[in-house]
Amino acid sequence: MASSTGEETVPSENVLEWAQKDKHRFLHAVYRVGDLDRTIKFYTECFGMKLLRKRDIPEEKYSNAFLGFGPEDSHFVVELTYNYGVDKYDIGSGFGHFAIASEDVYKLVEDIRAKGGKITREPGPVKGGTTVLAFVQDPDGYTFELIQRGPTPEPLCQIMLRVGDLERSIKFYEKACGMKLLRSKDVPDYKYTIAMMGYAEENESTVIELTYNYGVTEYTKGNAYAQVAISTEDVYKSAAVVDLVTKELGGKITRQPGPIPGINTKITSFLDPDGWKVVLVDHSDFLKEIEG
Repeated sequence: MASSTGEETVPSENVLEWAQKDKHRFLHAVYRVGDLDRTIKFYTECFGMKLLRKRDIPEEKYSNAFLGFGPEDSHFVVELTYNYGVDKYDIGSGFGHFAIASEDVYKLVEDIRAKGGKITREPGPVKGGTTVLAFVQDPDGYTFELIQRGPTPEPLCQIMLRVGDLERSIKFYEKACGMKLLRSKDVPDYKYTIAMMGYAEENESTVIELTYNYGVTEYTKGNAYAQVAISTEDVYKSAAVVDLVTKELGGKITRQPGPIPGINTKITSFLDPDGWKVVLVDHSDFLKEIEG
């Protein structure tokens, strides 16, 4: 449980151990869209997601909506943000895609096509393999990979981000977030290497897919994709871990641990060595927030 005061001290030799003991779960990915209702319609009708909650904050001039394939207390979801009057964003070159697992990618693609969706790769096996994939774009230009897979408790199964030093990124997410390297694959013919990072088996949960393109060390971030949120049992201990890891591998804490004014959910946030933002959210506070 999180310390209520934030004054709990952790012996320095034990600080890094906390990330391995902590119970983590991917909560949601946050990104910006130009027309909230248009995106909600596309995700519910084309992908089969459910609209879980929606709120408008006129004093802050934004609205957001949470969508996914199951309730927020047990599923990874997307948090869409619409800023009043902004109808277009730059996705940048660093963000790759989200992924959805489906038992029938061919049928899913036909349904998406029938509803006017943009197919950027027709369904079919990967080169040199048997896994059936397709790629589609949503109305804002975000790419979704569709992966053929048997029944899974978590269809919203990937966030792909490009990084400039794969080994550094693997170490960072292992040490700072307690993730495991589930799988890595080098594809020299196409000059890239990927690493799947997460907390459970790849076919049963959400993972972050880190992609390194040979020789490319920097990417533009744009202003569209914002961050991924991950639960923690204690934001104060987790922030202490992240602080140590950033000193070794790069990145920085962008919000010190503590409650969000007005909501009281405790969070801390940081940038990884490539500048990708992660928010760690107190698990029990998060459950109270979504129930409230």
